[in-house]
Amino acid sequence: MKPNAIRGILAALLAAVALVAGAAPGDKAPTVANAAMQVTKEQEQLLRKNLAERLPSIGRIDEVSRTPMPGVFEIRVGTDLFYTDADGAYILQGNLIDTKARKNLTEERMDKLLAVDFDTLPSKDAFVMVRGNGKRKLAVFEDPNCPYCKKFERDLAKIDNVTVYMYLYPILGPDSTEKSRNIWCAGDKAKAWTDWMLKNDVPTKAAASCDVTALGRNLEFGKKHRITGTPTLIFTDGSRVPGAIGAAEIERMLAAK
Repeated sequence: MKPNAIRGILAALLAAVALVAGAAPGDKAPTVANAAMQVTKEQEQLLRKNLAERLPSIGRIDEVSRTPMPGVFEIRVGTDLFYTDADGAYILQGNLIDTKARKNLTEERMDKLLAVDFDTLPSKDAFVMVRGNGKRKLAVFEDPNCPYCKKFERDLAKIDNVTVYMYLYPILGPDSTEKSRNIWCAGDKAKAWTDWMLKNDVPTKAAASCDVTALGRNLEFGKKHRITGTPTLIFTDGSRVPGAIGAAEIERMLAAK
């Protein structure tokens, strides 16, 4: 099915939910103040009960909250977001767009849900590269065999006055694990990393006795925080960027954070 057709169907479904939900008894006028009100205990219990009975595969519901769209409620399951009417008769998953403000409300919500407290990052499981005065900070999760990571590293090399916490994140197969092991066990981790990523100099094979449990912890951390691709950048305000960005964009985001 073509993307435009999918978007059209999604818009129609969301409109249908709004019409059904908007007719719910006692629903208040669509004002910002009403939309921001907390969900009543009775409403939350009703949605939890109905969705559990009608859609048990949805799993444990962590949070029920209102959306700015009258009569439409957000259902959070972990970091997955769903939208439903006041009775739980309809449910959909997709992007909720504020057309007046031209904002993707789902995207903004996901940014908050996926934010990582920079101070809680396990810095012992990263190696550090300091450039210039190192005042600005950035954490990056990368796989040594990721072509996008190599492209990103060429742009990152142009950035000065930054401290980079590099987390080896081998998710692309056994060779990625082997290369990550060899880089982590190198006498100069940062040099071994940049030599491989920028010059294709294969890192020296690590000794069998080298402790690489940090790599396993990185994978567990990434799984917990839904880091599903590389590179993934995390800034000091907790925001993240999935995917490679250019030097100008790195500079802009560092300045903003």
